[in-house]
Amino acid sequence: MRKNISTPLLCLGLLLVLPGLASAHILQGTPHGIQDGFFHPFTGLDHLLAMFAVGFWAVQHRGRAVWMIPLTFVSVMVLGGIAGVCGAFVPGAELAIAASLLALGALVATATRFRPSLSMSIVGFFAFFHGYAHGHEMPAAVSAISFSIGFVVATLLLHGLGMAVGIGLEKQKRILAFTGSAIALCSIFFFLN
Repeated sequence: MRKNISTPLLCLGLLLVLPGLASAHILQGTPHGIQDGFFHPFTGLDHLLAMFAVGFWAVQHRGRAVWMIPLTFVSVMVLGGIAGVCGAFVPGAELAIAASLLALGALVATATRFRPSLSMSIVGFFAFFHGYAHGHEMPAAVSAISFSIGFVVATLLLHGLGMAVGIGLEKQKRILAFTGSAIALCSIFFFLN
């Protein structure tokens, strides 16, 4: 008897066993441009899962909230990135990023929906810290504009991936709950680091 394993669960499982993706940091001495900004969100499991979860949670909403939630994340992430590049000090950024995985994973797992403005505020709050962390980590030699363009495009792609998986699993309540719970549980690793 052959068991079918869904592609999203397989991908999530692979991500969980790749410890090298535990944090998103730029390697010194490498060139930085649009392509490097594009690949940067894929190098940190914390950011990758949060961006995926935002798209996933967005499709659990209805109407314009489905696209407004991801666009809010991207917009506020850019503002956080500007704050980080400018050298602003934002205490607790790593803690807020870990909390974003816990909160977004729990929201996906429970399929919780709020008014669109509240949902946008939640993702916007967390997006600021994700953007700040990347802006703060960006080496001085980086072209902030080209790197940011690549980073924004990758973020939108990850949101889109989360949305596609969310749509594909819309009727699979157990898998939805498992996926959200797995994202939330990953936060423990980041709280401990």
